[in-house]
Amino acid sequence: MNVFLKKLEILVRDRFLRTRVLFILGIFAIFRLLSTIPIPGVDVAALQNFLQGNQFFGLLNIFSGGALSQLSIVMLGTGPFITGSIIIQLLTILSPKLKDMYHHQGEIGRKKFNQVSRLITIPIAALQGFGLLALLTQQGIIQNLGIVGTITNLIIVISGAMLTMWLGELISEYGFGNGVSLIIFAGIVASIPSNISQLIFTYTPSQLPTYIGLLVAIIVLVAGIIYIAEAERPLPVIYAKHSRGGQTYGGTASYIPLRINIAGVMPIIFGISILLFPRMIANFFMVASNATLQRIGNIVNDIFNNGWFYGITYFILVFLFTYFYTAITFDPESMADNLQKGGAFIPGVRPGMATREYIGMVVNRITLVSALFLAVLPIIPTIVQSATGITSFALGGTSILIVVGVISDLINKLDAQIAMREY
Repeated sequence: MNVFLKKLEILVRDRFLRTRVLFILGIFAIFRLLSTIPIPGVDVAALQNFLQGNQFFGLLNIFSGGALSQLSIVMLGTGPFITGSIIIQLLTILSPKLKDMYHHQGEIGRKKFNQVSRLITIPIAALQGFGLLALLTQQGIIQNLGIVGTITNLIIVISGAMLTMWLGELISEYGFGNGVSLIIFAGIVASIPSNISQLIFTYTPSQLPTYIGLLVAIIVLVAGIIYIAEAERPLPVIYAKHSRGGQTYGGTASYIPLRINIAGVMPIIFGISILLFPRMIANFFMVASNATLQRIGNIVNDIFNNGWFYGITYFILVFLFTYFYTAITFDPESMADNLQKGGAFIPGVRPGMATREYIGMVVNRITLVSALFLAVLPIIPTIVQSATGITSFALGGTSILIVVGVISDLINKLDAQIAMREY
């Protein structure tokens, strides 16, 4: 407790840290304000009836940071930017130029890479915005405003998506943690009071075992995420002896802590984004005038409504994205080069290529643990849902994964900044 109070005191007194925390809270306030401004022509009553119990739009609402439930000007949220980032990062496998830009051109290359992600966000936002607006207009939730009104709404929605992307990048640059994840986090946290009140108002004594089961599942999720987020694999290193000015330095043994979950919560966000895309297309086809498109939309929708298919696909996507995101964010070659330049080596491993291969092998092994863990956790809510019949917990489980993962990552970054101030 004393350690916590000491860190809190440093956080409050240090102007740099205090300013960054207040900046993040200010961005949260701006985003929540924007999420309450609806686009023109929305029928609020019809919207609430449509969203009630709709699992697909519930998941989509998570990625909008809660803005979709109001059909606000930022209703697409971070979804287009996340989809664009996934596409560009996948293209690094196929394009040597993009791979070289991301891994070998330093900070300038990363800025160029991020710029490409921003540019591709615009057409993706246009496609997603047009699909959603067309679907909601067909459902009678948005009034038929004609061509001019529809184009105006589409421009508003695209602008809102770009504005949300910009707010997320401001958090990443001037705050702490991943701005995109924090925007999603803010929307989830804002919806917690209403979700709790709904559970309280609908409670009956016969549901007590169900509520206890939900509580146990939540505790397991939270404890598991925290444990994996904090777990490390020490990589032993020895610094070679060298003489300078008549004195001998080095010869000490140390270790490099490798996080078990290097990818963080991003594989879960990526996995859900991929799952949402075909369902969004299917929902658009279901209200099309063409009978063939309607049939295709119904087939795809039925496939993704199958609990087993959804769970297995979710598992595979999160598992693969954990390896993929770890591969693009952690570079064994760079670490091996830094060790060699610093006069350090891993006991029993030659410097250079052998060190790079050894570090890669260790990272692959620990990533297997985090990949299995992250892939299994999202399925737990589905299992609880099947056992209890409460469909809303599937959304709650995904929200818990994101919230706990983001908080854990944010605390680690704050601890690192506080430790720097202490020294």
